[in-house]
Amino acid sequence: MTTRFGSYDHWQIDIDVENIVWLLCDRQGEGSNSLSEAVIRELGGIVEEIESLNPVGVVVGSAKPASFILGADIREFDRFTQAADVTNMIKAGHEVFARLENLPCPTVAAIHGFALGGGLELALCCDYIVALNVPETRVGFPEVKLGIFPGLGGTTRLTERVGGLEGMQLMLTARMLRAPAARKAGVIDELVDEFSSLHWAARRAILQKRKKHTPSAAAALTNRQPARSVLAQVLRRKTAEKANPEHYPAPFRMIDMWAENRDNRRRMFEAEAEQVGQLMVSDTARNLRRVFFMTERMKSLGKGEDFKVRRVHVVGAGVMGGDIAAWCVLQGMEVTLQDRELKHIEPALKRAKALFRKRLRKKPAVSAALSRLMADVEGDGVPRADVIIEAIYEDADAKRALYASIEPRMAAHAILATNTSALPLESLTRDMAAPERLIGLHFFNPVAKMPLVEVVHGEQTAKSWIARGCAFSAQINRFPLPTKSSPGFLVNRVLAPYLMEAFTLMLEGLDKELIDASAIRFGMPMGPIELADVVGLDVCMKVAETLASGDVEAQRELLQKKLDEGHLGKKSGQGFYVWAKGRANRRKLNVDSPYGDQIAARLMKPFLAECQAASAEGIVADDELLDAGIIFGTGFAPFLGGPMHYLEQQEANA
Repeated sequence: MTTRFGSYDHWQIDIDVENIVWLLCDRQGEGSNSLSEAVIRELGGIVEEIESLNPVGVVVGSAKPASFILGADIREFDRFTQAADVTNMIKAGHEVFARLENLPCPTVAAIHGFALGGGLELALCCDYIVALNVPETRVGFPEVKLGIFPGLGGTTRLTERVGGLEGMQLMLTARMLRAPAARKAGVIDELVDEFSSLHWAARRAILQKRKKHTPSAAAALTNRQPARSVLAQVLRRKTAEKANPEHYPAPFRMIDMWAENRDNRRRMFEAEAEQVGQLMVSDTARNLRRVFFMTERMKSLGKGEDFKVRRVHVVGAGVMGGDIAAWCVLQGMEVTLQDRELKHIEPALKRAKALFRKRLRKKPAVSAALSRLMADVEGDGVPRADVIIEAIYEDADAKRALYASIEPRMAAHAILATNTSALPLESLTRDMAAPERLIGLHFFNPVAKMPLVEVVHGEQTAKSWIARGCAFSAQINRFPLPTKSSPGFLVNRVLAPYLMEAFTLMLEGLDKELIDASAIRFGMPMGPIELADVVGLDVCMKVAETLASGDVEAQRELLQKKLDEGHLGKKSGQGFYVWAKGRANRRKLNVDSPYGDQIAARLMKPFLAECQAASAEGIVADDELLDAGIIFGTGFAPFLGGPMHYLEQQEANA
């Protein structure tokens, strides 16, 4: 290739002998590409040069080996305080993207790896999109998770390409599609086999002047009236089942914008710039960005440690142990699962098979996963394991006896971890030859859905084992949270007074649905009574016995009555609620009133007070990690940015 262009900081530009321009994003000083203002501004200058060249075609790709473009540079968002400034920035981006879209020559986007948010919006400006068909290729619009929606033309161009209903659903759910699913949906036009050439596929598309996917007649109708208004009502209702518009306005504003403006392309762009500008400077968006950066920090805790896990051994095939084993298998690991008899392991294998079928779907993948999960009554997997997780019942003597049998047989590099939910490590390491080796890996129920793992360490724990615990958590796609060993650690400690307060309100005669609805109105994902059922009323009893402070005898009697009736919660089909098909039979109540707010305030008071106490005691390194742990461990309202941040904002606004 011969270069005819000037030098740019963030783009590589070449024109080949066939007069095809190759425009590759290569953001300076970054390991991956994102669209900063500088990147988009440079792109504008490049497109202006291309307009004067009359090339055969333009291919837009990435010079980074791992991905295309991850999206906009979120780090730049917080510098904006005025909606008008954001809107002006978006309009400038619209102008650049429109010039690329309107080039008279064929344009092709060549995608490998992630093409998200603004990266996908850039690709949608091209006439044709080819993508490398590998597991690492993902496309999607995650913006609603940040309190906004696609702002660089995505709402307009995606709904044009795949139809209104399909496009809106993709943006509202923030789903990331693998390459085959994106091709099926019409987001991608052509897949390129991993052993073929993305470069030559893009060249061929240029020379053959291939055109982008267009929606079917039925899909196109979903953008038009009267179908659009009817579908907008359906989308609002379904979205409201998952998000409160007062807490998360972005998806509802996007639906309204589409419903009102889709007949006019110019108005769609104008409304997009205006609406996203307003949303980006809102408290919700600021707090959700804070949560995003906290997740990035937690992910980084598992990096930098050269510890690769291939084999895991889990002792205890109960609900937690069995589900931990199944989750590790889903992440590609080989797992041996031990219990006293095979009959105790078989239910866990059955649950694992159901999980594999749900997540993997294809029979070969399910069969491969099942082959990696092995019943191991004798514990033969211990010497070969990189990680050994004890998940037996909460009895310190039993755990110590187990460690005495395991410790001499372990590999020198292997982690020894307990999934205890409350017992301090110091009470478990008493008889160990190397007490500095034991860590806690505290998973939460349900394991396949809860993203947090508390990596518990005591005074004797060596830092190297904490680092390995964080590395393992990251390898199984969980957020590691280093936590000091103390009763209840962080999450259960905070939940204990919250649950006890909810039981107290029940004892005072308040309806359980009213209590739960008030908590949900505050922003919790589910109410405390439903949460108790999910956790298990037997577990709640242990919490009342070991973690609750003050006189909780009445609450214990309330729980004991349920236990005596055999009502353990969700796992038995009945607790405080009756459960069917994984859902509580709970009435939906309207608590949009001062009374509902008063109930919520009473519920949250002990919750927040315990967060403050944990902060003062240094249970985790700092308040940012505490906020992250509580959000991902309890579901505390992400739009509030975390409990400590919420308290700080409340104090500032007082």
